[in-house]
Amino acid sequence: MAFERSDSALYLANQLAKSLSRSLQRRASALGFSPGQFPVLQALWQEDGLTQRQLLDRMDVEQATLANTLARMERDGLISRTPHPSDRRAQIVALTRRGRELQELAMTAAAQADEEIFHGFRRFERELLKEYMRMAIANGRKLEK
Repeated sequence: MAFERSDSALYLANQLAKSLSRSLQRRASALGFSPGQFPVLQALWQEDGLTQRQLLDRMDVEQATLANTLARMERDGLISRTPHPSDRRAQIVALTRRGRELQELAMTAAAQADEEIFHGFRRFERELLKEYMRMAIANGRKLEK
């Protein structure tokens, strides 16, 4: 039996992720951040002043990836890093004024990216798709343990 990419959940999930990332990228670049920085921004908007370890615990990324992302975000003026008051090995990652001011625009950009990709879907179809995606992700995480 021949392999048909359009029947592969792995292929389709990859293509959907690429489409969503490209849609966000178009909007994010104009605002001064990248899609890879968005999860860090979201975590810091929820709770500013986290250590890199705390960020890793809230995100599903490798330590080296996060370290590189934080370096770029600091270079771009979105975050600052200061020594932790009681742990010499740790740094506190905090949003700059620019990083805080970006929240509303970035969240709007993300919502517009979703809207663009899921244009023509009815609300219940979007919700059902997201629920199926959450279930598949949970199943995948069980396999990682």
